[in-house]
Amino acid sequence: MADTLVTRRADTTAARLPLLDVLRGAAILGTLMTNVWIFASPGSEWSVLQGGLSLPDPLADPSAATIAETAFRFLADGKFLSLLTILFGVGLAIQYDSAARRGEPWPGRYPRRAAFLFLEGTVHFVLIFAWDVLMGYAVTALLVAWLLARSERVRRVALWVAAGVHLTLVSLVTLGDAVTPDSPKTADPEAVRLYADGSWAEQIGFRLDNALALRIEPVFTFGMLVFLFLLGVRLHRAGAFGPTAAGRRIRGRMAAWGLGLGLPLGIAAELGGPDFFVLGRYGIAPLVAVGYIGLIGWALDRFAVPGAAALGSVGRTALSCYVGQNLLCVLLCYGFGLGLAARFEGSGPWWVMGLWAAVSLVLVAGSRLWLRHFGRGPLEAVQHWALTPRR
Repeated sequence: MADTLVTRRADTTAARLPLLDVLRGAAILGTLMTNVWIFASPGSEWSVLQGGLSLPDPLADPSAATIAETAFRFLADGKFLSLLTILFGVGLAIQYDSAARRGEPWPGRYPRRAAFLFLEGTVHFVLIFAWDVLMGYAVTALLVAWLLARSERVRRVALWVAAGVHLTLVSLVTLGDAVTPDSPKTADPEAVRLYADGSWAEQIGFRLDNALALRIEPVFTFGMLVFLFLLGVRLHRAGAFGPTAAGRRIRGRMAAWGLGLGLPLGIAAELGGPDFFVLGRYGIAPLVAVGYIGLIGWALDRFAVPGAAALGSVGRTALSCYVGQNLLCVLLCYGFGLGLAARFEGSGPWWVMGLWAAVSLVLVAGSRLWLRHFGRGPLEAVQHWALTPRR
């Protein structure tokens, strides 16, 4: 994510495409649409591993609140995370092209950038939010950076091998869930107490004590990450984000295929119940993410989309907004802050969706105000300072 932003130099024109900034902004706020339910649930970060974040059943309870929550979470879950991952691959391709134009070796200094991103992710994981994505992106980026210096044939083989390994894992887990008798899902009382009443230091200690379990997602999805990175590289090189007739045609096809196939498959998985959660989030969501890219691009090609500039501001400060939204939710929801999660427990989904809207507005306003005075977001500026060679 950071890499898609800090490479905006005069010779990386593609990185300045307004569409990429809008897509990044949509990915950041869309990721929050999923994560906000983690912050608001009893047991918070630990509840993800306890099955405490399953969607409500609108067929059993067709109330307005249930339908709204189901639609809100279904449209976001896994889709914007996949979109963010694709865009990271795009950013990596932009950096490679920039280095090639300057005649610099590749990967050159890129491993330092990846190491710094891993450090940022580690700090984010320990101090703020257990379900950090930056650490996984940093490790994946090292492999994909090496692949960028290989032939197109090698990258194509790597792309499909990664997809095959990932889909095999997803299928095995889904099959296991389907044949295993369901057991009651109950929140861990100690985790509920920790996030409702525990101190910040206690939560840090909990993350460190359970780091292996809380870092399982990037390990399980490594194949998906490699596939989506390489997909981003291919889309960038095919001109999918360019203001050309070919780019518009590609975006139209992405919207048609991604949404035309992905949404019905995703709905079918959702109707299948919790046994198909992994398939929906990690198997079908990437297809929908491709459709989202196409749909947003298609809309921007044809209309003056309200809010596009606001999303672009968030996209230009994506790393800062990603960490910032999680920090805000921690301070608002956890017990050492305002403790909203415990205060509003059992009161329905509306306040959670309102929390997402409020935090999103803060990010939009903050990013636009910041960019009036500075060329980079605050964390982007720190990264740029740390990685710029000293003379």
